Amino acid sequence: MNDRITISIVTHNSRHIFDVLDNLKLELGLESIYDIHIFDNASEQEYINQLELYGSFITMHKSEENKGFGYGHNQILKMVDTQYAVIFNPDVLLTKEALDKLLQRIEEEPLAAVCPKVLNSDGTTQYLVRQKLDVFDYMLRFVPFQSVKKLFDKRLRYYECRDLPDDQTSYIKMGSGCFMVIDIDKFKQIGGFDERFFMYFEDNDLCLSFGKAGYKILYTPFETVTHLYEKGAHKNKKLFKIFMQSMIKFFNKWGWRFF
Repeated sequence: MNDRITISIVTHNSRHIFDVLDNLKLELGLESIYDIHIFDNASEQEYINQLELYGSFITMHKSEENKGFGYGHNQILKMVDTQYAVIFNPDVLLTKEALDKLLQRIEEEPLAAVCPKVLNSDGTTQYLVRQKLDVFDYMLRFVPFQSVKKLFDKRLRYYECRDLPDDQTSYIKMGSGCFMVIDIDKFKQIGGFDERFFMYFEDNDLCLSFGKAGYKILYTPFETVTHLYEKGAHKNKKLFKIFMQSMIKFFNKWGWRFF
């Protein structure tokens, strides 16, 4: 075990990754305690060539087959010898100050994970924390009619944890896999990401597994990251199909709750 920190990023032709790496280079510089590992899930060769231009700033791992988000992170975290890692989407921007502070929080108490407040690029909050999951609330988010959503606004507020305090940290059941600092030993103890989830729900599953093992997850509103979120499952039929498959796997595993 060493004192360095692993940043784990899984990509598949991810269009924001170059902005993300440029941001990390600007914030961290070429010498820092953070080791950036990229696990590429069978991207196009031109894309891989562009990634390789970052040279020793990143460590590249290449797969000839796309086996999903959780699989890629599991592969990285099996290889490294650090106590902490950052699960880091290829569409997240942040400051070194926020990253250092998040690391400090997980060092200060025995947590499985720390999750920051996640912002849109316009500075508004993305409500990605969950205390419970059910089929109705998940499907409600896909309804295109604002009048319907307004009817269930109180329910959506509770589901999206919009009332989490902004002046103190909170323990939560589920944080977003777009960005979380984790304790690798605890991650390995629960078996890492369940690779049956190609994408979607693997972060909820991971967090519930942490909770089942008796570990805590901390949410902090004081440190923020920007997530260039595109809601792919709302726009893309293939991604929506993957979303539905993952949702069925999730509720089969954790029990069906419809309302």
